[in-house]
Amino acid sequence: MPEKISEDLFNNLVETIADSVSKQKSVSFFEEEKSNSVVSGFNRLFGRQRPVHHILGGGKSADVLLWRNKKISASFLASATLIWVLFEWLNYHFLTLLSFALVLGMVVQFVWSNASGLLNRSSSQVPHLVLPDELFVSIGRSVGAEVNRGLQYLQDVSCQGNLKQFLVIAVSLWVAAVIGSWCNFLTVLYIGFVAAHTLPVLYERYDEQIDGFVYKMLDQFQNHYKKLDSGFLSKIPKGKFKLKKHD
Repeated sequence: MPEKISEDLFNNLVETIADSVSKQKSVSFFEEEKSNSVVSGFNRLFGRQRPVHHILGGGKSADVLLWRNKKISASFLASATLIWVLFEWLNYHFLTLLSFALVLGMVVQFVWSNASGLLNRSSSQVPHLVLPDELFVSIGRSVGAEVNRGLQYLQDVSCQGNLKQFLVIAVSLWVAAVIGSWCNFLTVLYIGFVAAHTLPVLYERYDEQIDGFVYKMLDQFQNHYKKLDSGFLSKIPKGKFKLKKHD
């Protein structure tokens, strides 16, 4: 008896799925094309109007992140993975790897400079490795500009007196601290590097599906936020806090 009931339920479920599929297939081609055009026209993530390549800068860095040249992008990702494996899995230290690399470079230069004498050939000059000063200046300027921008943003949030925004930033920093307690800084950098080399190319390839999914999640989050705002956040006073003066 229970087997018969379960079989009947399974058959009803199959029939319901078949009916829904047939109804979806009965939609005309023009209506489907129109709905897709409307979704692609309005549901763009972060309201973007330009391609992902232009948003990422449109230069060589964007080509690497979007895998325009698969060999270069794969080499960057493989190098980052190798560094992470050496430091995290094999427990190497930066000073150890640096010393080994310098010793290896000195051995190669020594053999290069003295191989001509051993082979009775004319001496060959070893090319000198010189890093340009502009490289370090540009790196320092870019890092300093980003750090100053972040500090300025945190200072503005702290001094403007908007308690809601202050609580959001504080909770975000607390979440970052919790994530940092789970793994070290190098692992966090590696996860961010892998995400930067995988998420943009996946979004460029499946942008319509991702946009639809993200907007559905945002709608649900907005509904929950409205409930939270009407019940708790709306009661928080806005504006700057003023201290009362006591005579």
